[in-house]
Amino acid sequence: MREKIVIGTRGSKLALWQANHIADCLRKEYKNLEVIIKYITTTGDKILDVPLAKIGGKGLFTKELETEMLEGSIDLAVHSLKDMPTELPVGLTLAAITKRVDPGDAIISPKYKTLKNLPQGAKVGTSSLRRKAQLLSARPDLSIRDLRGNVDTRLKKLEADSLDAIVLAAAGLKRLGWEEHITEILPKEVCLPAVGQGALAIEARENDPEVLALLAFLNDPATRYAVTAERAFLKTVEGGCQVPVGVFGTLEGETLTVEAIIATIDGQTVIKDCVVGRCNEATSLGEELANRMLAAGGRKIMVDLGCMTE
Repeated sequence: MREKIVIGTRGSKLALWQANHIADCLRKEYKNLEVIIKYITTTGDKILDVPLAKIGGKGLFTKELETEMLEGSIDLAVHSLKDMPTELPVGLTLAAITKRVDPGDAIISPKYKTLKNLPQGAKVGTSSLRRKAQLLSARPDLSIRDLRGNVDTRLKKLEADSLDAIVLAAAGLKRLGWEEHITEILPKEVCLPAVGQGALAIEARENDPEVLALLAFLNDPATRYAVTAERAFLKTVEGGCQVPVGVFGTLEGETLTVEAIIATIDGQTVIKDCVVGRCNEATSLGEELANRMLAAGGRKIMVDLGCMTE
């Protein structure tokens, strides 16, 4: 067995928590393994004054890590799965997907507490088109403000920018021990989560069987089935750009249920649907649901966003 393994990570508090969590799991599983963490700055960490949708979205937080992996200077990277593109660079693979924690979106509003209690025209911060579309569908009166930065930066902006509420992934807050800031978890009926939200993805080289074998114990089969369907759905509809899409898979026994939403950014047009099937059909279930929803009006939304052609 190899003696050393190098984990690449971004420098944010959440990214460091995630990398250290996986490092601790590896050290506990393999007593003689030296685990080293290497800090890498990504494009998404450098550009903080432009909305994600305008600069490319998910790959902004993974590209530099993936380059170093392919060059061999790191052996693996730990990501929030929701930040990962649906297509990985040639030579890389999702070696493991951890058990999902809370996949929900959290409202943080010290004064008003819940979405329902926010006053007319309340200012709500989020950088996600998915959240914006679903929030406006539920509350068309809201004024959605762009919110970039790491979790701690966004929490500070709640007061600094005089916002009435901000919306963040519940999982990140809970991992950092900041659960007390959450005033409401939005129900799935109001806001379906992002693909893979709440799960960690461990990315590694496809041709490195030793590392892949070391990481196998971290994989949670139930979560993997669910997010496989979610990623298949997104790959079918996204056209490579950030889109107002929510999708969530749940597994009961061998039965996989996948529900999804495609919406216009203003929340005025919302298409919802779900499919149910066997977990070993996860990819085809995600594709089936996507194609059905595209045919039901989702394609027009994607075309209008510039993510698809007629």
